[in-house]
Amino acid sequence: MNFSVLMSVYYKENPSHLNQSLLSIWDEQILKPNEIVLVEDGPLNDGLYNVIEQWQNKIPSILKRIKLDKNLGTGKAKNIGLKHCSHNYIAIMDSDDISLPERFLKQISYLKENPQLAILGSQMSEFIDNVENVVAIREVPTEHSDIIRFSRYRSPFNNLSIIFRKDIIQSIGGYQHHLFMEDYNLFLRVISKGAEVKNLPDNLVMARVGNDMYRRRRGIQYIKSEWQLAKLKSSLKIQNKLAIYSLFLFRSLPRLLPGNLLSPIYYFLRK
Repeated sequence: MNFSVLMSVYYKENPSHLNQSLLSIWDEQILKPNEIVLVEDGPLNDGLYNVIEQWQNKIPSILKRIKLDKNLGTGKAKNIGLKHCSHNYIAIMDSDDISLPERFLKQISYLKENPQLAILGSQMSEFIDNVENVVAIREVPTEHSDIIRFSRYRSPFNNLSIIFRKDIIQSIGGYQHHLFMEDYNLFLRVISKGAEVKNLPDNLVMARVGNDMYRRRRGIQYIKSEWQLAKLKSSLKIQNKLAIYSLFLFRSLPRLLPGNLLSPIYYFLRK
């Protein structure tokens, strides 16, 4: 079964992290992708260009570069990249994270036996600085019915772990602009259409996090994003309105807390 990998990168990314990410989806993978679509989301720095050019020379028939004149943001960049993916199965990858060697083998093998699935994800570990320094595990439900219930409260997939069907994603309009939550927005719209989804119990990806990542998830922009999420849930009839707007308050109030209080709350909620 042929499949593409879709990744976007912008100028603030660390060149070394991008290289490690590409190594993890090519050199270190048991089952290699048929295509890697790399969207350059606006002009990049020299270090990133050097890494990308090295990879272009290394796998010229695999790496497809899509260059954008200006930075459009993750959602719009992925939408453009989606159109350039040659295969119906598309694996999402972040430019600073790691896919474990068996990721694509396990996911593609499962999809061959379950072609009806619209999205297939996995469990994820989070690390700081190096992969030996794992600081958290983000576990998500595996079964379709549990994923639906979970999605009412939190994103039901680890977005960098997913493989989805291009035809289904495009049929619902692809990614939409939703600051900080393009992936969650997409997942809710897929689920609302009745598409079948699944997470494997295996931990197949590792996400790079910073000590201050959760501290940054605060402020008025995040609250606006939470409000957009609440309105989306209401339009999709995910829950009754009382539950939706009660949850909006529950999710928004921590955004007003000092950063040093926000990190412990997020780590507690993700256990």
